[in-house]
Amino acid sequence: MSSLSPPAKKLWWNEPIHKSELLWISLVFVWGMVMTFMMPYWHVVGKQNLGTETYGTTPKAFQAATQAFVDQYDTGRTEGPKNFPVVAPPEGGDVYLMARLWDWWPIVELKKGATYRFHLSSLDWQHGFSLQPANINVQVVPNYEHVFSLTPNAAGEFSVICNEYCGIGHHLMIGKILVVD
Repeated sequence: MSSLSPPAKKLWWNEPIHKSELLWISLVFVWGMVMTFMMPYWHVVGKQNLGTETYGTTPKAFQAATQAFVDQYDTGRTEGPKNFPVVAPPEGGDVYLMARLWDWWPIVELKKGATYRFHLSSLDWQHGFSLQPANINVQVVPNYEHVFSLTPNAAGEFSVICNEYCGIGHHLMIGKILVVD
């Protein structure tokens, strides 16, 4: 008999299952059930995921809203090749952050302990909003405005990294959020 020959008994499912196989099947089933119930548990109890709201928008409308936000709360410009505006909204205010090839615009300055409502959208492609080192991730797509609340609990400079491949300049798509005491 070779490995290519058909089995002698065609009804393999009628054969008794070996004890070690039953153990592995049971372990896999139990682990699958644990993981299935842990996902909603951590979502509700562990507060691991952001509760986001999503609204329809257009790139033109979101760009206008972001520009109005920058015009209202602009505090200056950064040094260097990108020369982005630094925007400091009031505590409890709305923050507009726009993704476009290959920038997060503008740079935002927040106060530690204050809660802000972030509005994110993309003007062109799918991008990823990954706030490091806080490990907050939101998938940002054109024609949708993603809104969530954020309360910075530590002062410092935080990087916003695009974690969805968006083209040749993807590795340069890094924004900043500054948190002050």
